[in-house]
Amino acid sequence: MLEGAKSIGAGAATIASAGAAAGIGNVSSPSIHPVARNPSLAKQSFGHAISGFAPTEAIALFASMTAFLIPFVFR
Repeated sequence: MLEGAKSIGAGAATIASAGAAAGIGNVSSPSIHPVARNPSLAKQSFGHAISGFAPTEAIALFASMTAFLIPFVFR
């Protein structure tokens, strides 16, 4: 029973990776359009994109760390 619970927990933690991928797409897509219309906005738009990209990527890293820790820590 514990092995099944560990597998379910690790699988649930990896679902956050799909959410992070969607979040990265939502951050990068709107930042590309202004630069395509006006290339002089590239530096200004880059800062906003990074400020949205960093927390999204951190969530993905925490989720993958949790997915790897669950099977090995809980014995």
